[in-house]
Amino acid sequence: MDIVFRPEAEAELLDAQCWYAARSPGLGFEFARAVDVAIESALRMPLGHPRIDGDLRRVSVRRFPYAIIYIPAPLELVVVSCFHHRRRPGSWA
Repeated sequence: MDIVFRPEAEAELLDAQCWYAARSPGLGFEFARAVDVAIESALRMPLGHPRIDGDLRRVSVRRFPYAIIYIPAPLELVVVSCFHHRRRPGSWA
């Protein structure tokens, strides 16, 4: 199964990683690794994570206040957003 990042989701991920990297050496890498683990979990069990709206599902990023919002499709996993928990609910849409 392929992973497809929407441009907005990729920008959110890079912004968050840069923010963490600026706060502490190595923290940006730890964030990126936690995101990878979350996405791997979504790839293993695309329908095993909570549905939030229609076909959209959410997987939490461990240690960080983020969730990956994705759409499971037959041949790909489309990452729609890297959503910070303090943002207004639904603003990822």
